[in-house]
This record gives sequence, structure tokens and C-alpha cells, in this order.
Amino acid sequence: MAVELYLLLLLLCGSTVSEVQPLHKPPPGTLDFGFVPAKTYDTNAYHEPGPIGIVFRLVHSFLYLVQPNSFPQDLIQKLTQQKFGNVQGDYQKPENVVLTLQAIYYEIGFIVPAALGLLFVLLLPLVGLCFCMCRCCDNCGGEMHQRQKKNADCRRGCFATFLFVASLIISIGVLCAYAANQHLTSQVRGAKNLVHSNFKDLRIFFNNTPGQIDYLVSQYNTTKNKALSDLDNVGPLLGSRVQERFAKEVRPALDAALTMAGAIRETKEALENVSVSVEVLQEGTERLHSNLTDVKIHLSNTLSDSACSAAQAASTCNIIRNSLNQLNINANFSGLPGVSTQVAKVNDVLKIDLSSLVQKGYAAFNNTPDLVLNQTRNILSAVPYIKNLLDFIGSNITSFTKMLPVQKVLADLTIYLTQSEAYVQDYFPVVEQYDFYRWLGCLILCCMVILILVFYYLGLLCGTCGYDKHASPTTRGCISNTGGNFLMAGVGFSFLFSWVLMIIVVITFVTGGNIEKLVCEPFEDRTLFKVLDTPYLLNRHWRNYLSAIVLKNPDINLTFEKVYSDCKENKGIYTTLHLENLFNINEFLNISMYTEDVSLKIEHINVNLSNIVLLDEIGKRNLLDFSSSGIDGINFAAYLTEINKSVTKVDLLSFANDLEARADQLPKGALENALKGHANSIRMIHNQQVVPLEQAMSTLNQSIRLLQRTSSEFMVKVRNVISAVDAAQFLISNDASLVIIQETKKYMDMIIGYFEQYVEWVKESITMEVAACKPIANVIDTAVDIFLCSYVIDSVNTFWFGLGGCSIFLIPAIICAVKLSKYYRRMDTEDVYDDMENGNNGYHKEHLYGIHNPVMTSSVEQW
Repeated sequence: MAVELYLLLLLLCGSTVSEVQPLHKPPPGTLDFGFVPAKTYDTNAYHEPGPIGIVFRLVHSFLYLVQPNSFPQDLIQKLTQQKFGNVQGDYQKPENVVLTLQAIYYEIGFIVPAALGLLFVLLLPLVGLCFCMCRCCDNCGGEMHQRQKKNADCRRGCFATFLFVASLIISIGVLCAYAANQHLTSQVRGAKNLVHSNFKDLRIFFNNTPGQIDYLVSQYNTTKNKALSDLDNVGPLLGSRVQERFAKEVRPALDAALTMAGAIRETKEALENVSVSVEVLQEGTERLHSNLTDVKIHLSNTLSDSACSAAQAASTCNIIRNSLNQLNINANFSGLPGVSTQVAKVNDVLKIDLSSLVQKGYAAFNNTPDLVLNQTRNILSAVPYIKNLLDFIGSNITSFTKMLPVQKVLADLTIYLTQSEAYVQDYFPVVEQYDFYRWLGCLILCCMVILILVFYYLGLLCGTCGYDKHASPTTRGCISNTGGNFLMAGVGFSFLFSWVLMIIVVITFVTGGNIEKLVCEPFEDRTLFKVLDTPYLLNRHWRNYLSAIVLKNPDINLTFEKVYSDCKENKGIYTTLHLENLFNINEFLNISMYTEDVSLKIEHINVNLSNIVLLDEIGKRNLLDFSSSGIDGINFAAYLTEINKSVTKVDLLSFANDLEARADQLPKGALENALKGHANSIRMIHNQQVVPLEQAMSTLNQSIRLLQRTSSEFMVKVRNVISAVDAAQFLISNDASLVIIQETKKYMDMIIGYFEQYVEWVKESITMEVAACKPIANVIDTAVDIFLCSYVIDSVNTFWFGLGGCSIFLIPAIICAVKLSKYYRRMDTEDVYDDMENGNNGYHKEHLYGIHNPVMTSSVEQW
């Protein structure tokens, strides 16, 4: 029933998955489908035993010592496939004999202890019977006479110590057995909640799966709405794509043309600066030359004064007179050629606004989306058809989901699940009742051991406390004698109960040990699943049993191990059970069935972009006229030669300072004052005439160097700009159809890519989220790992481990108790010391010589 449910549920899931690989590259846009609704499962398939886990691990180590062999996978496979007993003599076949010997070899670790246990069961009652009969005949320690020995105290102490140690070990063993018994009972009682949790998770699993499937189906509308939205905006979207495609060529060309328009304006400004600067420099140098000439004349007249003839001033005046030739202009701008012709030509070029023409090209190119929109209105007429087509696909998915009897199967399975849970609830009290009987039986076994221990501990307590080393064996006290009787009572009950205990130990040891080694350990490392996955193991006609049951095809590689592992990882059951081998889901979401019609509708787009003009002939002619404006014919060398000169031959400020310094060397008088006045005049000429001329020379220098730098590149730049614009214009005019077809194909791929994203999302959701089968793995873990292995087998193994230790240590306890009781019980006869003959170290044994002891005779009952 469960398998049938999984098949039907996953059929529904599978109806939304296409196995066809995507035919196109992933689209740039990503759709958000949200998260598949999921529930949280309550069951935690993990058990921590608590403090008793230390004993469990000790038992596991003991079992490893008993059975260190690895899991016999090959042997179990051969034994399962081998047929025994069909024909008489099958067991004598060589291959069967070999398998039997191999099985015995593997089980030798259990066979030997079990055989020893059976030997214990057979011999111990027999030995006990013989021991009782022997004691009744006053043998085997039954004679109430104790022979004194030198080391009597030492022997008594050793026997008491050994008995106490053996009793202590038996006590530990019975505590382990009791703890295991209680642990199993408590876990069985608590298993009801664990079973309820598993049923609850299964119910969540069944109830949540239809909602997950509905969510997957509903997200088809997200894909459809996105596709229709893009189709409604086909003009702007496709136009933007086409524009971006051409922008790689068009925008750099228009940017270069716009830069060239700016360069023309900068050239005009530079030419005007050159023209103005030359005029300023020519006028300024003429005026400066005239002023400097006047200064020289006035200085010469001052130096002709009679005061310069004096001896103190003659040398200074001569030095000043010899430096007058330095007061002259150095640069001559009057001979520089003019640039009026170039200015006139550039002004003619600027009469046409090249920037405006380039901006028109920008505007025409930026209008591409609107142009595509106006020319693709025919595609809008196909949108209703495409919408109907997409609605048809969605209705196919919905109709297919309605064809599947999911709700009916879920309802049936829910009823089955409810009945199963009710069955468990009804019979769980029966399980608890039988577990109570088991607990009571195990408790009785523990009480048997405890009864023996009570006699031993009481015997040790009474014997040790009541023992008087000064009393002779025939005069021992009542407490000591009672201790000896307790010990012998413990021995008697040991013989009565030990064989029963050993029978239980052997049965539980063989059963629990083998289940631990052959079920629990291989289940933990998943070797057990490999055995189940052996080809032709469970059915000699089926290679893969699980795939034959679920998929009706034994050749599909569907294994128990893979299913369990996938469910353990909470993967979807569709992927886990390989249900894609059952259902052909391509016919429901096979995109290739519908993309052809959509492609035909979209590929009929015919867009003409020849109306886009990036730069007309007037603009191109304007650029050519600028390149032939004659700027490259300017004599830049002549300009740079004069510009690199200083305005005057000497720095006027330095000359004025030097003149004033020399005037200070002269005697005070009119000559000194006159020279200082001439120095101030020279400073005034520098500030008012030389400084403005230097500024004009700086402006001229910058403009000339700009023109020199750009004039050599104008022709090449103009040619490159025109070539780039022509190339972009050619691309728009001649390659537009090809580009539009390519972009239309990409646009179609984007539309189809939305559905591919939907299909891929459904695949991923089906694989990991829809009908995640974690509850199934939890059920298996609960049944095998937790209940069988952790609850039952670990407790059973710990029980026989503790009880077996008790049974084994009963043997030395019996021996020590029998020996020790002689030192505690009151004897009928005793040996008498002969101090005169042997001193304190010798003994005279009257009983051996047949001499009656008249002093000490008694008629104490013998045991």
C-alpha cells in the first residue's frame, strides 16, 4: 500500500519535470519562485542510553573479543542463495559442506562459550548431587572434625577474602543484570511516544505533499506572467537590446565627433588669444623702447654733471655710464606673422553648429527603442495567441494532476495509517503486559543470585564477627556457627539455581550476540543493505529486488542502501525511488513542443533603422573645412623664438636696485638724489609695462603651444572621426537586419529561458524538498537501530553479561564457602595439643590413634 502511494504521489511530482536538457543558455534574468512549503518533523532518530551506555560499550568490546571476525557478507549471500534439503543428500555436496564449515568457523566464537555453558548446565547439578551424597557419608568435608594446622588462620583469611571478592564480583554482575532489566522496561514504556512521533511524522508527510505539489504547479503562473509581461513590452525591451548592440560602435563615434566640435571652439579661442597677444606685445614693446630710451638720455645727462668729475664719484659714474646699453628691449614681436586668415576660416567653420548636428545624431540613436516599438506592433497581435498557448500548457498540467487519484490514495493511506496507529495503541498494553512478565522473570533470576549473595554476606559477617581465635573447634560460639551454616546454605542454593541461570545465559548469549553481530553492527555501517542488494538474492529471477517491486523493472539499479541513504539525507522520494523510469513527463512540459510556434511569431519582426542619421554631410564637410583652415601653416618656430626671449635685456628691478646701491656710494648731494630718482623711474617702468608684457607673452606661449600640439593631429583626427561615423552609419544601415534577427533570437531565448528556469527549479525542488522521505528513514532507524538494537539487544546482552558473570563466579564462591565453613562451624571432635611432647609446635592426633577424648564429646548434628 505504501509503495503504491509513493508511486502515485511521485507521479504527480514528476508531471512537472522535464528530462530534456536545456536547449539555450541560462537567461540573464532570474525568477524568484519562493520556497516550497515544508514542515518540521518531530522524531529524532537517535538514542542516548545514558550512564548504562558505559556497560553497553563494555559488552560490545566483549563481543568483539568473542567474535572478532568481520560481517560475513559473502557467506550470508551464498547461504541465502543455496538451497538445502530439497533433495536428499544436498547437505553432503562439497559446496554445501564448505559453506557449513565456513558458517561453523564464523560462529566458533559463539559455539565454544555456548558449549561450555551447556557443559556447565549438565555438570554442575551432577556435581552438586555427588557433593551432597559425599557429605552425607562424612566425606568431602561432611565430617564434623577439623584438623588443626599451623597456617589455619592464614587459610581462613584467604578463603574469606576470596569469597568476599567473588561475592563482590557477583554483586556487580547482578547489578548490571538488574539495571539492564530495568532499562529495557523503561524504554519499552517510553517507546509509545516514539511510535506516536513516527506516526505523526508520516501523517505530516502525507498531508504536506499535496500542498507542495500544488505550490509547484501554481508557480507556473509566475513564469507565465513574467513571459507575458516581457511580450507586452517587446518594443522597449527589444529596442534596448538592439540599441545596446549598436552602442558599442555608435557612441564612441559620436563622442569623438562631439569632442572634435569642442576642439574647434578651443582652436578658435587659441587663435584669438594669439592675435590679441601679438598686438598687445607689439604696442607694448614700442612704448617700452621709447621709455627706456628716455631713461637712458636722462641718466646720461645726470652723469655729465660736474659732480661725477670728482675723484670719489668718477669710478662709480663710469660704471653706471657703461651699463646704460643694457636698458633696451630684447624681444621683437613686430616681425611675427599674423593669424587673421586662420581666424577667419575657423569663424566660417563655426557658423555651422557641429555640436547641434552631433546631438541630433545622439537623439536619433536614442530613439531606437521607440522606432522598434512602432515597427513591432505586429508582434502585439501575436501576444493573445502566445497567452492562449501558455494557458493551454498550464491547463495541461492542472488537468493531468486532477487525473491522478492523489486525494483518494492519500485518504486511503491516511485510513491505513490511522488503523495501524490504532492497532499499535490497542496492542501496546499487551506488549507492556508481556514485558512485565519478562521483567518479573528476570527479576526472579536476579533474586536467585541475590539470595545466594545474602547467605554468603551473612555467613562472612557472622563468621568474621563471631569467630574467636582462642576457642577450640568444638567450643566455637553460636554466631560463628551460624555464619558457617549460612555459607553452606549459599552453597546449596548455588547448586540449585546456577544451572537455571546458565541456561538463560546461553540462550540470550547466542541470540543477542548473533543479532548484534549480524544485524545491528552491519545496519550501522550499512553492510546489511549491501546483502539485501545482492542480485538475485531475494528472488532468483530479479537482479534488483526493490526496483522490480517499485518500478516493475528489475534491471534498474535501485538499491536498498541508496534509498535509505537518500531518505536519511531528506531527499525527495521522486529522486530516491528513481520514479523517472515510470513516467514520461516530457509530454507535459516539453518546451520544444511549443517554442516553434512562439519562434515563428517573434521571428516575423521586421525593423528598419535606415532613418537613423548619425552625422549628415554638412557636418562632415564642416569637419573637413576645419582640417583645411591652415592652422598647420603657422610659423610656430618664429613665435616660440621670440616667446623664449625676455622682454628686456636686463632685469629692470635688478638694474634699479644696483643703481640705487651705487648712488649710496656717492657723497650726499644732488647727484645721489638724481640717481635714486632714475632708479624709481625704472622700477615704475617695470611694474607698469614689463609685467603686463610678460603676462601677454605667457598667454601667447600657451596658445601657440596648444595650436602647435593639435595642428599636427587635426587631419588624422578628423579623418578618424569621419571614418568612425561612416562605419557606425554603415552598420546601422546595412547590418541592422542581422543584428535585429540575432537580438530577436536572444529575446526569444530569454522568454523560453523563463520556462527552463521553472523546469530546473521544479527538478531541484522535487529532488530535495517535495515529499522529502526523512520520516521513512526515521521509521527504519526507530525499528532497527533504536528499538531492536539500542532498547532490546543492548539490554539483553548486558543482562546475560551480568548474569553470566554471576554464574561463572559462583564456582569459586562455592569452593571458598565450603572451605571457609569448616573454620566457622562448631565441630564434634577436635585435635588435642601434646605440649609436653611436642611443645606448642607439635600436635598429638588422638583420633588417628583411636584414643577417646573424655573431655570433649558432643552429639552435634552433622550437615
